[in-house]
Amino acid sequence: MDNAIAIVTKITNSQKRKSLFHFTRVRNLPSIAHVDALYSSIEADPAFANEGRATRKEIQLHGRSFVANAHLRIAAQAMDPNTTAQQFFQYLDRHVFLWPTRRSCLKMLEMYARREPGEAFAVLQLDARSLLLDFYDRIKLSKYDSGSSPRFPGRTTYKKSLAMFLPLERFETVQQFQVPSKPSEILEVLVENKVTHLSRYLQAVYCEQVADIPGDWREFGLPLQQFMEQ
Repeated sequence: MDNAIAIVTKITNSQKRKSLFHFTRVRNLPSIAHVDALYSSIEADPAFANEGRATRKEIQLHGRSFVANAHLRIAAQAMDPNTTAQQFFQYLDRHVFLWPTRRSCLKMLEMYARREPGEAFAVLQLDARSLLLDFYDRIKLSKYDSGSSPRFPGRTTYKKSLAMFLPLERFETVQQFQVPSKPSEILEVLVENKVTHLSRYLQAVYCEQVADIPGDWREFGLPLQQFMEQ
């Protein structure tokens, strides 16, 4: 436990890294609040393990909407020859994605907003230290944007493979170019399967319309524009 505390303290030492962020569709908020958890796609529906998704897909989770994002196309040049795209996407689908800075989450939010201009999005802000400690043995760190293709896939210094995901417990003990070796290099935080008891970590819910936030969480509601302009 002492080692876990030391690693998490180092990662969250900066004032810009005190929170973790998760962006989602506004229509997912009722199901998230109902189960008080963030589910990976496969945790929500094991059938997602057997398919690729060229488009987003909506299912019912405990009687409420759950939308799984489409798999973004990754150029063959960007893939490690020993890892298939199916293997890679299955791995991603077993994890919940969090971003360690407002800036990194905002970049993803803006990308999806451009891709789906008719969709409303929300951002959950979560306490980083307690969440990292509570899910310590289920967390991986990524140095790169894992789910999309690089702009110039032939020029990248790394290839998409499962080796790019570093278990949190091995942070700073592995010195390889494809994994983060210091806090500023962490671009994504992945939690295997699900993040439960979400209300324990919730600091804010950024949403365009506060009325779209489930009742129990409305006290955490803040305008999405505030998140975008901070």
